[in-house]
Amino acid sequence: MNTYFPLRRARGFTLIELIVVIIITAIVAGMVTVFIRAPVQSYLDVTARAELADAADTASRRITRDVRLALPNSVRVTSNSSGSYLELLLTKAGGRYLSEDDNPNLVPGNVLAFDPLTPVSNANVFTIVGAAPSGMQAIVPGDFIVVNNLGGQPPVNAYDCSGQCNRAQVASISGTNVTLAKNPFVEQTPSMPSLSYRFQVVSTVVTYHCAPNTNGTGTLTRYAGYAIQVAQPVSTAALLTGAPSAALMANQVAACVFSFDTLPNQQRGLVSVSLTLGASGGNAGQITLVQQAQVNNSP
Repeated sequence: MNTYFPLRRARGFTLIELIVVIIITAIVAGMVTVFIRAPVQSYLDVTARAELADAADTASRRITRDVRLALPNSVRVTSNSSGSYLELLLTKAGGRYLSEDDNPNLVPGNVLAFDPLTPVSNANVFTIVGAAPSGMQAIVPGDFIVVNNLGGQPPVNAYDCSGQCNRAQVASISGTNVTLAKNPFVEQTPSMPSLSYRFQVVSTVVTYHCAPNTNGTGTLTRYAGYAIQVAQPVSTAALLTGAPSAALMANQVAACVFSFDTLPNQQRGLVSVSLTLGASGGNAGQITLVQQAQVNNSP
């Protein structure tokens, strides 16, 4: 007896079916791309703008923090073809010095001499009245003691020590006794002591150099530790580029403006900082941040 088994036809995808599926998949993928691309690009643009704003805020806050610690009458602002420059003498502490007017029986120590005829055992040593600055504000060798900085001409211009000067470098400190490498105050003509017997401690000179570029590739750099100069350094020559400390504060700088509004010996001055970051034709666009800080000009 013969048994008959019918043959079953194999099933699968034809070439036409595969092509149709590929075409449909491509259409769906294209539609998804059109609808997803805009939100994704928008997210990337918002993120980029947030990063620009954060960079501008960080840089401007650092500048204003230094400005608030500037030695009275030491802020200098200049603009030229290579950018804008903001220079200041950065203080870290201050105090009261022992003067000739103090009662030696009540406040013993070494008087800070301003008169070469003052009978002192060592004109290079003076005593701090009260506790000496400590911690991050502690006075260390290499710091500068500045008294009665009025700016302008010597002997009350801490930038100009080519002749008479009101800036003395610290050689050592022991307790409340500060030893100066040299006492320039006794050479002042006329002598210019502080009316309140105050001194400031300058740790370094600082320059912020903003070199903008309209296509958003400019930079903002902070220089510190270079030699204090009579004239403000307004180029990236060896004095600034060779500074012991050079830190990039911001890039993508398109524009920047430093301004200082004050009159000589006014009690307060106002420093304004305007930073524009980003390229005008970029997806993230540009952001502009303006910060202002008051400067204490009362020595």
